[in-house]
Amino acid sequence: METTVFSAEKLKLNVEKEANIITEFIRKTVSRNFKKKGVIVAISGGIDSSTVTGLCVKALGKKRVFGLLMPEKHSSEDTLKLSRSVADAFEIETIYENISPILEALGCYKKQEAAFRKVIPEYGDGWKAKIVLPSILDSNALRLFSLVAQSPDGEIIKKRLPQKAYLEVVAATNFKQRVRKMLEYYHADRLNFAVTGTPNRLEYDQGFFVKLGDGAADIKPIAHLYKTQVYQMAAYLGVPKEIQSRPPTTDTYSMPQSQHEFYFSLPYDKMDLCLYGLNNDILETEVAEAANITIEQLKRVYHDIEQKRQTTRYLHMEPQLMDKLF
Repeated sequence: METTVFSAEKLKLNVEKEANIITEFIRKTVSRNFKKKGVIVAISGGIDSSTVTGLCVKALGKKRVFGLLMPEKHSSEDTLKLSRSVADAFEIETIYENISPILEALGCYKKQEAAFRKVIPEYGDGWKAKIVLPSILDSNALRLFSLVAQSPDGEIIKKRLPQKAYLEVVAATNFKQRVRKMLEYYHADRLNFAVTGTPNRLEYDQGFFVKLGDGAADIKPIAHLYKTQVYQMAAYLGVPKEIQSRPPTTDTYSMPQSQHEFYFSLPYDKMDLCLYGLNNDILETEVAEAANITIEQLKRVYHDIEQKRQTTRYLHMEPQLMDKLF
């Protein structure tokens, strides 16, 4: 009997078949479950929201998909251009909401900068920053967040981020996702539309979202797709090439920041293989070979996956009720 060695081929989709399944799910959920006329998609210029846009248009038609473009002052310079290219490609109506004034009023930037100054006292006007984790593949690196800051003259400073300062940074930064979701539901209410969520399987499984922020939605059409599968679907749907070739970013901090240096600590193609291998009880030797990492590194990845599942479990939980009251 011929055996098949585990490889990235396992993640290849029959994209036409999968697109039909997802679009049928969107149609039934929006019209039958929610009794809504269409959907809202917050388009970030990234691969996930672009793919969700394409799937929703395929499912409902372009007149029943409404796009929100919501950059802020820390967003990449090309975010708005890329977001508009998606709207143009799928011919949907959009509105541009500059959320920076709302974030200023909430104190988002001031609170974030105050937390940065606890670590780098000289941090001030004209500085940029991001927070990072070391690679999970480095056995000598402690799994602790660091603050990376760039001064106006280009000097880079990197310092460990203590837990208190880290929590303050994250709490302030989470305003961004929650403000966006507030505006999504405003437009959903006025149009009688449902709100889409855009997490892929990696993000959904590993809790890479903000509760009541980008984690809030009425429908999440691609939460079952691994990131590499999202790219396959994007190509099938005709997402602009520039977005298909763009590395995944958080587009959240003022310095450019990849998703793996902020959260996953491993490039998405390797994370996909590791997560699939863990989920499907694939032999560790085969997963390690497919991901081009050692068995020791794979064990660290598996430990990190399980740890993130445990620590972010509350993000998936509904509000807890006292059953005996009802």
